[in-house]
Amino acid sequence: MKRFGQTIHLRPEVEAEYRKIHVKIWPEIEKGIRDSGITNYSIFLKDGVMFAYFEYTGPDDEFDARMEAMSNAPRMQEWWTITKAMQIPLETRAEGEWWANMEEVFHQD
Repeated sequence: MKRFGQTIHLRPEVEAEYRKIHVKIWPEIEKGIRDSGITNYSIFLKDGVMFAYFEYTGPDDEFDARMEAMSNAPRMQEWWTITKAMQIPLETRAEGEWWANMEEVFHQD
């Protein structure tokens, strides 16, 4: 299992709508996330800054292929079209990232 932390900003004028669409995400999105090996997925929000946490439980050598399959699914593309318009990515994110990946500096079980 590998843990991930990511961050991005939320446009202040869409906070209510962003919260609303995440009360119950589309079933295809929920299934796509599960099928990709992602578990324990949470998004937190404070002062326009979002933090996402998830765990990848699949085989390490399948991670890239599973993430690509999930991101190429038509319904996921539709979901991301909606949510990306609500977000402001960090200028310091790595090339190819939307949500900026964070480095884990501490963990305790």
